[in-house]
Amino acid sequence: MVREYTVARDDFERAGAASISLKELLQKLGLSPELIRRVAIGTYEGEINCLIHGGGGKVRAVIEGGKIQVIISDHGPGIPDVEKAMQEGWSTASAEIRAKGFGAGMGLPNMKKVSDKLEIETAPGQGTTVTMTFNC
Repeated sequence: MVREYTVARDDFERAGAASISLKELLQKLGLSPELIRRVAIGTYEGEINCLIHGGGGKVRAVIEGGKIQVIISDHGPGIPDVEKAMQEGWSTASAEIRAKGFGAGMGLPNMKKVSDKLEIETAPGQGTTVTMTFNC
């Protein structure tokens, strides 16, 4: 089963829509509340990163073979230093984004914490794709 969601750049009105929709789908499938919580948190963090830093993009969820993969692809500038970006509290968010309550530098670290596997593909000027794998 595959579901795709569009994330529009700076669309704070719909921020979290993909994670909410995916959470509802997983509940209908009867998956465990703990797994659903982890998937929802990881998806939300990725969705917000995509919205703020990535110029928008896509969230794709693939549910099959005892796994859930959430793939978040953006149109952004890429992550120049993944090791730094994985440090809790490190952020490139603007003062405007921080004033809205975002940009605390916890997105990627939280995505790693809640997923069973986290992969990041990024290159300067080519955007970023983050894949989280959750074992059911």
